[in-house]
Amino acid sequence: MNSLLQGVNLYLIGMMGAGKTTVGKLLAQHLGYRFLDTDDVITKSVGRSINQVFAQEGEAAFRQLESDVLAQVCAYTHLTIATGGGIVLAQKNWSYLRHGLVVWLDVPVELLYTRIAEDTTRPLLEDADPKGKLRSLLEERKPLYSQADLKITLREEATPEEIANRVIEAIPGVLKPKVSP
Repeated sequence: MNSLLQGVNLYLIGMMGAGKTTVGKLLAQHLGYRFLDTDDVITKSVGRSINQVFAQEGEAAFRQLESDVLAQVCAYTHLTIATGGGIVLAQKNWSYLRHGLVVWLDVPVELLYTRIAEDTTRPLLEDADPKGKLRSLLEERKPLYSQADLKITLREEATPEEIANRVIEAIPGVLKPKVSP
């Protein structure tokens, strides 16, 4: 696998609660890569939580921080990177994502909601109808997520290990070995 990837970064995209961080850590272990979560990088660099950034500066400021972090990490290789769910919204981010292999973890709304219903760290879900908000965010982002190199559709019964294995098994289908002249 490593000879096929040749150090190319793996970028995990998808909705909040899709399992990007959990699966990303497993993928990094399997590949001998380092793992980064863009949300963690942001919170460490600004010394505040994502909720605080949203509350104090708004979503636009957060999205700019997200783009800045992505621009920096794409300069490195041998990384598995879990991105924020909305990273696909800015067109410029796609120029950074295209430096690597983009993997969409596609999860049904009902399962996403089950996973994050009790999570109070999701500022976009502070809504009278969080499930409806989740559904509308997914519908808005689906055309953007579908630009990924690889789509892994998840079912409720899949473990993070099974999902990571599915990603690894699917990579050869989208990355072809380089042929020497």
